[in-house]
Parts: sequence; C-alpha cells; structure tokens
Amino acid sequence: MTEDRPLDGDTLFYVYTVIEASATDALPDMPPPLGGGGLRLVSAGRHAAVVEAVDALHFEEEPLRGHLEDLEWLSAVARAHHGVVAAVGGATTTVPMRLATVCRGEEGVRRLLAGADERIAAALVRLAGAQEWGVKLYAGPPPAAPAAGGGTEGGGPAAGASGGRDYLRRRLKDRDVREASRTRAARTARDLHRELSRHAAAAVLHPPQDRRLSRAEGLHVLNAAYLVPAAGREAFLDAVPPPDALDAGLRLEVTGPWVPYSFTAGADEEAGAAL
Repeated sequence: MTEDRPLDGDTLFYVYTVIEASATDALPDMPPPLGGGGLRLVSAGRHAAVVEAVDALHFEEEPLRGHLEDLEWLSAVARAHHGVVAAVGGATTTVPMRLATVCRGEEGVRRLLAGADERIAAALVRLAGAQEWGVKLYAGPPPAAPAAGGGTEGGGPAAGASGGRDYLRRRLKDRDVREASRTRAARTARDLHRELSRHAAAAVLHPPQDRRLSRAEGLHVLNAAYLVPAAGREAFLDAVPPPDALDAGLRLEVTGPWVPYSFTAGADEEAGAAL
C-alpha cells in the first residue's frame, strides 16, 4: 500500500476496482500485484479507484495490445486483478473494472470516475450486501445403443439390402436418442434457471464457455450467474438440485461466492478508451 501522493502525469495506472471514497480502510495491504508501485486510491467526488502505477513497457497502449494475445501473460494479470478485487470486496461493496483497464496519470483515472459516476453509484447500490454465484449445467453424450447383429466391424452397413436397412434404422435411432437427450437437457436448464432466478435479486445468462478454455466434458447447456443477497444465500443453495435429482448424463457445477463481476454492466463502459 502506498501513500496517496501525486505522481507524474504520464504515469500509467492499472485500475482494479471502484469503491465509495469514504471506504479508505478497504485498500488492501499487499505486495504490488503487478510488480508496480503498490496499491493506492485515486478519488474523484464520491468514488475512489483502487489503482497501481505500472510499467509502460508492458502497459502502454501498443505493448498492451500485444500482451492481450499472450494467454500466459493475460492469465497472470487476471489472477492479480481478481486477487485485488476479492480482497477489496471482502471489506466493502466494490465495482470491478474490466481486465486491463489502464489510465494515463491520476487525471485520467479521475476522468474515468467522473464519466461513469452515475453508473458506478447505481452499481454500488445494486451490489450492496449481495454476492455472485455461478451455475453451469453440462450434458454428457447419451449412452451408446448396443450394436444390432449383422453390422460390420467398422460400424458401416452390412452386405445386402437387409443389412443396409438395419444400419439406417440404427443411425436414425441414434439420432433420435441424441435429439431427445438435448431436448431434456435444454428443458432442465430452462426450469433450473427459472427456479434459481426466483431466489436471486438478478440473473445473467452467459454464452456457453469455450470447451478449450473450460476443459469441461459434455455439452454446455447452462452458464448463468446469480446476484444473491447474503440473507438469501441458504434459500438459493437449497434450490440447487442434488446430483441424484438430475437426469442421467447431466452434471451441475456451482461456484462462488464471488464479487459480483457479472452485474456491473455499464459501470465500466468508458474503460475501453481510458488511456
């Protein structure tokens, strides 16, 4: 943690998250997460940003653009970003900024805060006393139908008209089983989302996660986040069905509680042009 003293106007500041200006005790005392000048607060009116002075060699606009293509570098920055946001969020209500939000000088940070003042204020009210929970539902492939007699070793049609008809019937049956399985999974996802939303202050449906990133097996049929008031946490978790209540092949994953990243829409929309 550093003193809140002015730095050079060309200093680049990485902006982690925003809090009420009065919540100065929420600034974490930790080593510089990005190896920069340590965490500090930059205030503008009723809000303050948790920032860190960072090296222009990595965070100036041009090198930063290149780094955003480097998954290893980006993952390290994401871990640092989340660590700070989680520490701040454990002490006070906070509005996380987008990953890799960088401003030039303290005045740049203040312009960011001033431009989003009303949206930040609304988000702080919306997020107060609430946590984010993530729920994902995966559907595995349906069990393979036993091979009927008369098939060939490679699974193709057997010789003759009768074998060909049997092969086509099996293919059609397999297709029908897959379609029925997808329909049941979609219906379960829809019903589950409706039920969990009843126990949340807000809910967001995210696109299915890229399998290469999630490394999860099966079809991703639900990827949702729920804003749950702390007082309603038990009721929300009780509404999550146990594994044995799901159809065969369905797998549920619940994560949280998190700082409500998914419910700050609009508060950081100026961040992309912060530099």
